[in-house]
Amino acid sequence: MAGPAHSNERTAGLVLMAAAAAALVVANSPLAEAYRQLLHAEVGPLSVHYWIADALMAVFFLLVGLEVKREWYDGQLATPEARRLPMIAAAAGMAVPALVFVLVTRNHPELARGWAIPAATDIAFALGVLALVGKRVPASIKVLLVTIAIIDDIGAVAIIAIFYTADINMTALAASGLILAAMAALNMFGVRRLWPYLLLFVPLWLAVFQSGIHATIAGVLAALTVPLGRGEAHSPLKRLEHRIHPWVMLGIVPLFGFASAGVTIGGLGELLLPLPLGVALGLLIGKQVGVLGAIWLADRAGLAKKPDNLRWSHIYGAALLCGIGFTMSLFIGELAFTDATLIDEAKIGTLAGSLLAGVAGYAMLFFTQPITDSDRDQEEAEEVFGEDADKDPTVCNDPYAAPR
Repeated sequence: MAGPAHSNERTAGLVLMAAAAAALVVANSPLAEAYRQLLHAEVGPLSVHYWIADALMAVFFLLVGLEVKREWYDGQLATPEARRLPMIAAAAGMAVPALVFVLVTRNHPELARGWAIPAATDIAFALGVLALVGKRVPASIKVLLVTIAIIDDIGAVAIIAIFYTADINMTALAASGLILAAMAALNMFGVRRLWPYLLLFVPLWLAVFQSGIHATIAGVLAALTVPLGRGEAHSPLKRLEHRIHPWVMLGIVPLFGFASAGVTIGGLGELLLPLPLGVALGLLIGKQVGVLGAIWLADRAGLAKKPDNLRWSHIYGAALLCGIGFTMSLFIGELAFTDATLIDEAKIGTLAGSLLAGVAGYAMLFFTQPITDSDRDQEEAEEVFGEDADKDPTVCNDPYAAPR
């Protein structure tokens, strides 16, 4: 699909790719030491890297939460029937890569905490690749990819909260609950201005940060309290999503990529070490087997039907693109290990697996015969990506719509 949506997707994807490439160039140049010193420089209570990973990425997770809530109640995932196929595909698309990782690293128990690294999908990178393919990609495959990634995001957030949480500070956890309850009360009493929610988001982040749960979870929790107004075209949630979308996708995500993708690249032998090999094969092999296999089995068993207007080659291309795990895989890798060498090895596996999956997915979709989109598919694709923001007024048309 041509037009602003296609252009914005392409721009976001290219900016993220450029940030990753720049990080690799700098980390393997005479500027490498300065790059590391900058990331570890203390700014107040945290280093530059942790301000990016813990604070700015909380805004990324806020956007994720807004997208999840909108799709779950008012979008492609609004009915049990619509949820069935992406839930099956996403579940298998997380489980199989984790299994591949465990099998590859089974003789190295110290690597076990990295099992979730290849389970994630980077939707920004994947959509960027789709945009590079251009009009040959049907809008319906974009919608399918995004809905799978949304379920994937829910799983990744749950994994971070459950498996990568430090010791719990009950006082801070109780404070988090009180602040979250206050935000939910704002929704309940019909407060539709955004600033009270954003104001309380700051102390919520601080409380979650102190609780021992990873601070980025605050973003998802905050998003769940913002009023959606089911069926409403210009609700507070949609306005906030549209406003922060470009800042997150063109600013925060590329900045995180630049801060996290910098790793010294040695020879091919480094990729054959158990950790990077397990991550790379999990993304490249595990994702495509899990996603494509689950959709095929669900379709054959009658549990959930694949979209009628999509060829299996389209779905295979989307399954390959699910193996681009860049942002979330890098993020989980830094949570899984404390040893700098292991973190770097996880990065190498993430970059290699994501690159190979992206190239393979691009080729599959480029050489698949294009199909004609329906008007409904095009409209839904615009809404899914938040690319109809230019049509939205800054003030909601219905101030009395019921909150959610």
